[in-house]
Formats: sequence, structure tokens, C-alpha cells
Amino acid sequence: MVVLYVALGLAAVVLCAAYAVFRIIFRSPDRMQNDDFHLAGGEQTDALRDEITEMIRAARAIPYEPVCTTSFDGLRLNGRYYHQRDGAPLAILFHGYRGTPARDFSGGIQSYRVAGFNLLLIEQRAHCTSEGHVITFGVKERRDCMKWIDYARERFGEQTKILLCGISMGAATVLMASGLDLPGNVRGILADAPFTSPKAIITKVIRDRKLPLWIVWPLTWLGARIFGGFDPSAADASEAVKRAKVPILLIHGEDDRFVPCEMGHEIASAAPERIELHTFPNAGHGLSFLMDHPRYERITRAFFTRIFPQDAEQKS
Repeated sequence: MVVLYVALGLAAVVLCAAYAVFRIIFRSPDRMQNDDFHLAGGEQTDALRDEITEMIRAARAIPYEPVCTTSFDGLRLNGRYYHQRDGAPLAILFHGYRGTPARDFSGGIQSYRVAGFNLLLIEQRAHCTSEGHVITFGVKERRDCMKWIDYARERFGEQTKILLCGISMGAATVLMASGLDLPGNVRGILADAPFTSPKAIITKVIRDRKLPLWIVWPLTWLGARIFGGFDPSAADASEAVKRAKVPILLIHGEDDRFVPCEMGHEIASAAPERIELHTFPNAGHGLSFLMDHPRYERITRAFFTRIFPQDAEQKS
């Protein structure tokens, strides 16, 4: 009996520890993460804080239509639709981990509009006003991506040309979705600062914080499986792009201290015939757009012209 009690006690300790880790990493808080003006700390962001704040204010002032769809597991997913013109290609934008559409795409919204896109900015599950309380680092979000594509095809027509875009976790999400059965009207993917896999980015952060990987990662995996209902090892962007059938533009800051630029190189090397990689010197996480805006615009516009040649001709 003593052995049984000891075993039960150890199991209880492990479950409690797994739940604590689950809440820290995967559980979605309700307040600051949904504040458009809550910027992550750090010297790289602080140096650009005023510029980012002004762009957020400008992005929030642009009128949009609230839209929604239902996820594969029954959650209400909300989004924001910005109409430019009938028949224009549609860019579907996926924000990052504990981000918001207006914060993460504060500069991108206007940039895509100038490029002639209709925009659909989605609120990821467990973020903003979308339902759910578990962030799965792209594992379930990649299937949400498919639901938003279905929504766009039903509303705008099956011939509507679609560009999938994402930043940080949103970039990993669209890359993971690239390995699924995307319909033919999805013409390309733009991924800015993606990580390779949930396991890779989580273990990187564990090491950065000098925590024992051999303890924390198993607890992370167990917490995700038991309390989050998903396997954090079930999706990998670098594996998904090997099955991709559309061109991919990948952008990464060379001084990214959260998602190392090496992850961008790893993803690009997995499908070099499909992926065009551009890195930005001195740019931190998701900050390439701000560090060298003219170059960023040249690269993205050239990509848009390549995958939407007829629309580029009409716009010119």
C-alpha cells in the first residue's frame, strides 16, 4: 500500500506541474494580450515603440466589416474584412502568439490595401473575440486556416484568388497549412518570422530561460495532451512545406532574438524550389517591415506581381 500511495502522490505532483506549465504556455489570458497597444518589452521593440503605436492607431481607424466562421471543433472564430474592390485578390492574414490583428499588422494593413488586396484579418482561436482558451502553436490553427479559406470561397466565389499571410505563430500556421489540401485558388503564401515547429520554439525558450529541458519539455507535452487536447509534436512547418504546391515568400530578421533566423533558413532549405527567402540585417522579431520598409515593399510587391500577374497589370 505504501508503494501505491507514493505512486499516486508522484502522479498528482506530475499532473499539477503539467497543469501549471500548460497554463503558462498554452492557456489564453483575457486582458493584456487582447490590448492592441500592449507591446512586448525588449530594447528592439522599445526603439520603435512610438512608430508602432502610431501605426496601430492608424490601423484601428480603418473601417472594417466584422465576420465569423466556425472551426472544425465548433468554436466561433471572428475576423475583420476590409473591402477594396470587387474581384480583387484576397489576402487572409494570421497574427502571432498572443497578438492582435491591429497590432501585428499595423503597418501591413495599409501596405496590402495599397497593393490592391481585399483583406481578411482573422482573430486566432483563443485571441481577441474568437472563442477558445487554448493556443496550440499552429497545430489546430492550421485547420482553422482551411475554414477561413472555405469561408472566402463561399462568400466571394471559388475563383477568388487568395494569398495566405502570417507573422510569427501566424506565419508558422500558414506554412503548416501549406501541407494540407489547399484549393487551387490559393496562389501563394507570405510568412514573416515563422518558427519551424511548436516543439522547436518551446524548447528554445526553455533553454533561453536556463530551465531543465529534460523536465520542462515532458511536462509541457503532457499538459498539452491532457489539458489542451492536442499534441504539440503533431505539426512542423519545415515538413509541411515539402508538400506545398504554391510559391512561398519567407522573410526573417537576422537579429530575431525570439524565433532565430536559423529557423527561417531551415524551413527554406526544406523546399528550396518552392521558397524564396529574404533576411533583414539588424531586424528583430517581426520587425523587418520597419527596419527596411522600402526593401520590404520591393520584395513583397515583386512576389505579388509574380503570383497575381493579371491583377498587377490591371492595377498598373
